[in-house]
Amino acid sequence: MTEKFPTINSTLSPNELGKFIQRNYKLTEKTECKVFRLAMNHLYIVHDDENKYVFRVYTHNWRSQLEIEEELKLLIHLKEAGRQVAFPIADQSNNFIQEIEASEGTRFGVLFSYAKGIKTAKFSHQTSFLIGQALAKVHQSTENIELKRITYNAQNLLKNPIIRTKEFYSKNVSENEFLETLSAFLTQKMDSTDKRKMRYGAVHLDVWFDNLHIDNEKEITFFDFDFCGNGYLCFDISYFLFQLFTTHLNEEEYQVKADSFIKGYETVTKISNEEKKFLPYACLAIMTYYISVQCDRFEYWTNIFLNEDHLKRMVGNLKRWIAYQKININN
Repeated sequence: MTEKFPTINSTLSPNELGKFIQRNYKLTEKTECKVFRLAMNHLYIVHDDENKYVFRVYTHNWRSQLEIEEELKLLIHLKEAGRQVAFPIADQSNNFIQEIEASEGTRFGVLFSYAKGIKTAKFSHQTSFLIGQALAKVHQSTENIELKRITYNAQNLLKNPIIRTKEFYSKNVSENEFLETLSAFLTQKMDSTDKRKMRYGAVHLDVWFDNLHIDNEKEITFFDFDFCGNGYLCFDISYFLFQLFTTHLNEEEYQVKADSFIKGYETVTKISNEEKKFLPYACLAIMTYYISVQCDRFEYWTNIFLNEDHLKRMVGNLKRWIAYQKININN
């Protein structure tokens, strides 16, 4: 007797999904759908003659419908404010979220506009300036906005993640000890921050070259707000700087682009001194959180890089940043 076996993360047929999208969004018969990336969420590129879209299929039980609704509400707000973001597109019934019954259960799907331009880690310091400007404009529109989503704080960025990471990487004793020391240090930094001098609102939390497109070295479009939530706006600034640092082994080149990014940002809105003091630390908290997210979603990754050596590489990047910023976490 053949047994129907349960699944945790199926891949939807791009051909059938293309037909589904064509029907629901009234696209032309030329509609084509292809797999782009299968990871935390599944992404499909959709072509409709000259038009191009991205269809995101959230993995089962990753985001609730309310969380997705809040993400889309933020993106619509940013689009209406004239900010350059990939935005959700409604179907012919004016629904933004599709419910898809996959073998593992209900999954949600959303059609997004395709961000103009290309994704590249090799951009000039002039482009870094423009990225700073574009992010500042986004922050102008997200300051003081509160989403019905996670609020990023010391508990969920530092304390809870350390427990999960220690469970997953039980053999990495020295790395876990380092992360515990770092977590305690960063918790003190967050607690001692003067919140009155820190801008607060809806944050992207994953701003780096992989989540933005550059069009002709002039126009910046942000996308993938899957981790948006509530927090200090400087979280986004710090995270971009950290990712810029990890992709630039030449530290002089990094500093030129980092300075240009900050200058671009401050042509739109100023970064307070309190925020600037916190910038070297904020990204370390976010990375501590993301290490645990990778542990939680281990089964959903399509590669095998989540092992002891991966944690060593991650911690190595944190230590390199700490050394560059002359931070002493043992104080």
